[in-house]
Amino acid sequence: MIGFYLSAGAMAVMVGVVLLQALRRAGAETAQDGAEDLIIYADQLAEVDRDLARGVLPVEEAGRLRIEVQRRILDAGRSVSVKPNRAPSHPALAAGIVALALVGSGLLYQTLGAPGYPDVPIAARLANAEADYQNRPSQDAIEAAQPAFTPPADADKVTLDIIEKLRQAVAKRPDDLQGQIYLSQQEGGLGNFAAARKAQQAVIRLKGAQATADDYANLGVMMIYAAQGIVSPQAEAALTETLKRDPAQPAARFYMGLMAAQVGRPDKTFPLWKALLDEGPDTAPWIPVISQRLQDIADAAGIPYQAPQARGPSAGDMANAAQMSPEDRQKMIEGMVGGLESRLMGEGGAIEDWTKLINALGVLKATDRAKAAYAKAQADFAGKPGELSALKAAATAAGVAP
Repeated sequence: MIGFYLSAGAMAVMVGVVLLQALRRAGAETAQDGAEDLIIYADQLAEVDRDLARGVLPVEEAGRLRIEVQRRILDAGRSVSVKPNRAPSHPALAAGIVALALVGSGLLYQTLGAPGYPDVPIAARLANAEADYQNRPSQDAIEAAQPAFTPPADADKVTLDIIEKLRQAVAKRPDDLQGQIYLSQQEGGLGNFAAARKAQQAVIRLKGAQATADDYANLGVMMIYAAQGIVSPQAEAALTETLKRDPAQPAARFYMGLMAAQVGRPDKTFPLWKALLDEGPDTAPWIPVISQRLQDIADAAGIPYQAPQARGPSAGDMANAAQMSPEDRQKMIEGMVGGLESRLMGEGGAIEDWTKLINALGVLKATDRAKAAYAKAQADFAGKPGELSALKAAATAAGVAP
C-alpha cells in the first residue's frame, strides 16, 4: 500500500507540473497569422537558387522569379499579426485549478477505485475460477456442516406422523420404488432436503437405465437445496446426467448457470440464463430469479446487455396512487395483498402468484404471514424442483427462508 500511494503521489505531482506549465504557457504564447506563408515563400526562394545551380533554370528567368518571390515575402510580412491568447495567466488561479483537479481525482478514486487491489488479468481470473471449481466441497461435507433438521414449528402433526410412518415403511422395504418416490416428495415438501435427496438417489438406483431426465433433475435440485444453494460436484453430476437425456431441460440449465456464477464464470452463466429468459414463458419459476440477476451477471462478464424494463402499474394506476394520502395508499396496498393472500391460502394458485405474495409480504414486513405463505406454497408444489426453487428465491429475498 505504501508503494502504491508513493507511486500515485509521484504521478499526481508530475501531472500537476505539466498542467501548470501548460496553463502558464497558454497565457504567454501568441498566435501569428500569415507566418506560414513566409515559410512557404522562403522555401520557394531556396528552390530557385537550387535550380539555377543545377543549370535547369536560365539566369534571366531565375532573376525574374527571385524578384517575384521577394515581393510576395514583403507583402506577407506586412500582413502578419500577433494576437495574445485569452488563457489564465495568474499563477494563483492556475495553481488552484490544478489542485482542484488533483484532489477531485483522488476523491473519485477513493469512491470508485480499489486502493491496493492488484491487477488481475483475464488469465489469472480464469485460473482462479478453475481453482474454485476444482476445490468445491463435496455434497456430504456441505450437509455435515449444516445443523440437524428440525420440522417447521407450524408443521401439521398429522402430516409429520404420516411421514414418520412412511420412513419406517421404506426402511423395511428399501427397494420399494413407489415408496421411495413418495418419500422423496414428502421430505422435500417438509424441507428435509438431505433426506429427500437420499430417497431420490434410491429412486434412480431402482429405476436403473429407465431413470429419466426429470429424475436426475429432481436429484440435483434436492442436493442444491440440501447444500443451501451451493452446486456441489455431485449435484453437477446429476445435472449433467439430466442434460445428457434432455439437453433442453430448463431446471438443469438454470442450475448449471448458477454453478458457473458461483465459481466466478459469469461468462458461462449469461448464455444459459439469457436463453431461458428468451424462451420463457413468463410464468416459468426461474424467470423471476434470472430477471433480477441477469444484468449483474452480464456486467460481471463484460457482456453488453440492457435488461428490459420490468412491467409495472399503468400510467393511470400511478396517477391515481399519487393523488392518495399515504394512509389511503397503504390501505390500498394492504387490501390488494390481503386479497391475493386469502385466495392463495384458501384455493392455491400459480407459482408466480405465490412468489408475488411472498415478496409483497416481505416488503410489508409481515414476516409471520410470509412464512405461512412460504410453507403452504412448499406443500402445494412438493416434488416440483423448479417451482420450489422460485419459492426459495422469493422467501430468501423476503428474509423468511430457513
